[in-house]
Amino acid sequence: MDVHQYCQERAAASGSSFYYSFVFLPQDTRRAITAFYALCRELDDVVDECHESQLALAKLDWWREEIMRFAAGAPEHPATRALLDTAQGRNAPAALLLEIVDGMAMDLEHLRYPDFKSLNLYCYRVAGVVGEVAAAIFGGARNADDRAVRRYAHELGLAFQLTNIIRDVGEDARRGRIYLPQDELARFGAREADILHGVVTPAFQALMQFQFERAAACYERAFAALPASARHAQRPGLVMAAIYRTLLNEIRRAEFPVLRARVSLTPMRKLWLASKTWLFP
Repeated sequence: MDVHQYCQERAAASGSSFYYSFVFLPQDTRRAITAFYALCRELDDVVDECHESQLALAKLDWWREEIMRFAAGAPEHPATRALLDTAQGRNAPAALLLEIVDGMAMDLEHLRYPDFKSLNLYCYRVAGVVGEVAAAIFGGARNADDRAVRRYAHELGLAFQLTNIIRDVGEDARRGRIYLPQDELARFGAREADILHGVVTPAFQALMQFQFERAAACYERAFAALPASARHAQRPGLVMAAIYRTLLNEIRRAEFPVLRARVSLTPMRKLWLASKTWLFP
């Protein structure tokens, strides 16, 4: 099996906006980030496709062992083998990869989050850490800028995850999950039962406007943190930011129809945004 072809097919089949941020990269970097993305998809699918929690936890334990095999230079899965086969990917810290697995495990343990502090830990693990590993693969920072690039990556990862949460409120509710913090539902008077049954209320609209403003602020903090010296190398993340931020604005412009519909951008619009951002980051 060609492990890089496996990862390429995995990324292309996902239909994710992330795929559009890879297409302009040099081959070596593209292979590294595609392998990392394929690994994240494998972990995500454990939670999404395995309906027995004990079996899912057992699979995540296997992945913890696989990450340690990756760190030792002897992985078994095509995604981790492909990551090891790239100069930018083989140095991905095992500790960060294990944080991502722990984030996936939180999806099996929590259907609700009492406040933003607890939700933020989940977002850090499944998105902030992903952003940090991806930013390291893209490179381009001087030593003095490393901390700023990591801050940028964490803020951007958080922004992406909050955008996903807003977009997927209805879909998650149909699975019995509500990622919106429980104390914020109470603050705005939004009823959990209404969300679970797809009932749009003024209280829900106000709650979603609050979520929009938080996500928008994360994008702004991310852009402000990115050093000018790293901007060129970090273009893939900026491409993703252009796509996701446009999606977030579209959801708001449509007045948050997320309980009953999934708002998305067309492939042509994503490609246009990707091309424009790549040429003029």
